This record gives sequence, structure tokens and C-alpha cells, in this order.
Amino acid sequence: MQNSRECQPCTACCDGWLQIKVKGCEAYPGKPCPHSTGSGCDDYQNRPKNPCQTFECNWVKSGSHLPENFRPDLAGVIVVERILTWQGLDVDLATPVGKEIPEKSLAWLKAYAEQHIRPLIYQQQPPNRRKYVKDPLTLAHGPPAFQQWLEAKIASGEKLW
Repeated sequence: MQNSRECQPCTACCDGWLQIKVKGCEAYPGKPCPHSTGSGCDDYQNRPKNPCQTFECNWVKSGSHLPENFRPDLAGVIVVERILTWQGLDVDLATPVGKEIPEKSLAWLKAYAEQHIRPLIYQQQPPNRRKYVKDPLTLAHGPPAFQQWLEAKIASGEKLW
């Protein structure tokens, strides 16, 4: 199945909602890529292969399981599938476009995770904070053993992806 979804006008991945490094410059929540204009890239022709050319959010991927209305800037969430594996299962990542993933979007993602036996890692900014933090809260949805595994990884300081 060929997918005809296009990134534009969404620029959520460049606008700092994903932690990336472009040409030595970091982007993270509250700090967009310095090349992002809010409607595209000011150096698109010279964008680096990684992460700019190789990154593909799950909404854009051919055959994506995400519904049409899940374009990141509209659904308030960027989904990256198969960010890692746990006990042979693919684990997906959902990161908010804003402080937290909207309730409706998160409910859909959790239901999908349960129906397809795909543990889900999702992030949100700490509650009651005015400013964005570089490292948002990382939470798990899946079996209790998966949740404990993720908590242990986070507590040890191990990089997850």
C-alpha cells in the first residue's frame, strides 16, 4: 500500500518536539532547530542525512497504521514506531507536540498498543511547569513487567534510544 501523506505543512519534528541534533545544534522541547522557520527549513537543500533526511514519523510512513487525523501538528503527538524492542516485541514511542499528548490521541494510542500487543512509551512535560524541560517525563503503557523494565532503565540513566 502506497502512502501519499506529506509532511508539510507539519514541521513538528523540526520545531523541537523531538530531541535531535542538526549540524551540531540541538533541538528539543522549547528549542526548535535553528533552521526551522515554523513552516519549513531555511537550509532544506543542505539538510544532513541524519536526522533530517532519514527521519520519517509514523504518520508519513507508507502503510502507516495511524489514522488520517493523526498528522502530528493536528493530533498533538509524533509517533515513532519500533523505537526499541522488549522481550521480542516492538515498542513504539509517542512524544507530545506541546506539553502533553491530548487525551483523545493518547487513548487511541493506548488502545492500539493493547490490541496489537505493542508496548508504548510516551512522554509529557512535567505538570505545573511553565517552561519546557529538555528531558520530559517518560512513561510506559503495557504489561507491568514492561513498565518495571522501563522504570529500571530510566533509574539507571541508560539511554533508551
